Amino acid sequence: MRAVDVMSSPVYVIAPTDNVAYARNLMLRHRVSRLPVMEGNELRGILTKKDIAYRLRQTEPLWRRRPIDRIPVSILMTENPITVMPGTSIHDIAATMLDRDISGLPVVENGKVAGIVTKLDVMRSAHVRGLSARVDEIMEEAITVSRYHSLDHVINTIKGKNDKLIVVNDNGSLAGIITESNLAFYEYLDERMNLPRKDITHLRKEEPAGQKRFRYVVEVSAVAEDIMSRPVITVPPGASLQDAVGLMLENQINSLVVVEDGDIRGLLKRDDIIKVVAK
Repeated sequence: MRAVDVMSSPVYVIAPTDNVAYARNLMLRHRVSRLPVMEGNELRGILTKKDIAYRLRQTEPLWRRRPIDRIPVSILMTENPITVMPGTSIHDIAATMLDRDISGLPVVENGKVAGIVTKLDVMRSAHVRGLSARVDEIMEEAITVSRYHSLDHVINTIKGKNDKLIVVNDNGSLAGIITESNLAFYEYLDERMNLPRKDITHLRKEEPAGQKRFRYVVEVSAVAEDIMSRPVITVPPGASLQDAVGLMLENQINSLVVVEDGDIRGLLKRDDIIKVVAK
């Protein structure tokens, strides 16, 4: 199976001079996570939801001064993106995605963009339909944050781990999940692109064995529970990969929390499945 067999075509594209707000809305409208940046018929770069999720959160004065509808795509895009040819195999595509930590590859033929292959396209391929492993054979350790952790902490953690984050309640039970999409498509309330602010009250123990007391925190950043997705789709550790892939495709998600008897056992990500294809 080759790139031409699974690629999406035609492709939604943007220009370097388009603003990030327009690109973001285009992603939301058409449910895509990346947009090739074209100047005429030439591929100049690619803009992904990851670019929007992480780079718009930088705190340099440039970002604080410029609202999202005044930032040109050319500032955030990745220039000279990696491309593949129509005849490139799915195995090689999967290996390139993992090696370069990218989720989509433009397919170029005779200098023109003919389509794009994404990890979702790989998930729909016959290679994945032929896998016979179980979820607990390839799942990863779950990275968790409290539902009251600040947005700053969430961004630093998810960027450092290059991962999804499971949000837990005080008792360790599952509350929600945060992905790059949650960050990229979060509503920016501050016109200067500052982090949203809110007043919250925490119920905390002042010492390990002490009495719980309400602690008032003034103007902290928005917290994990404000951006997390819920309810969370879960899967038991003994489920087959075929069942897990079916859940991902049916619910249009790229990760499943692995739960057994109410306890969080791990996280199954799309990348875990792509790794099997790349072997």
